Amino acid sequence: MSEAVETSYGLLSVMEEGEFAGWRFWNGDPFETRSGPFYYRREDDGSYVSAFRAEARHMNGGGFMHGGCMLTFADFALFAIATDVLDGDHAVTLNLSGDFLGSVQQGALVEARGEVTRGGGKTIFVRGLVTGDGQPALSFTGIIRRLSKR
Repeated sequence: MSEAVETSYGLLSVMEEGEFAGWRFWNGDPFETRSGPFYYRREDDGSYVSAFRAEARHMNGGGFMHGGCMLTFADFALFAIATDVLDGDHAVTLNLSGDFLGSVQQGALVEARGEVTRGGGKTIFVRGLVTGDGQPALSFTGIIRRLSKR
């Protein structure tokens, strides 16, 4: 890892090799280490995309991705999407809701993209879409509450 930034729950790091080389992730975050790792990067148009590869441990008893995993990833994506608006501030999720649109199979590339619909103050509103191999899987909205500067 390089370009690591220490925070209260891990290091914001950059993958140096593999499928997600150049993508950022939280190295050492207790929950994301178990559920992810999830990655994000800035696109050429200035937006952010989050991604991970669906593994067997992300599947439910029916053989497709567990809904809780998709919502956990959407929660991660909220903060990636709002990176610029947050400007380094600590924040928490006040609300996260989603509508399941389709299933995600093991091995799929899972991505999330979205936009800040209102920001600038203490309350930031985000909406986005999670896809599996490009197919819609979860539409989500969330509200983030800014806490304080890091």
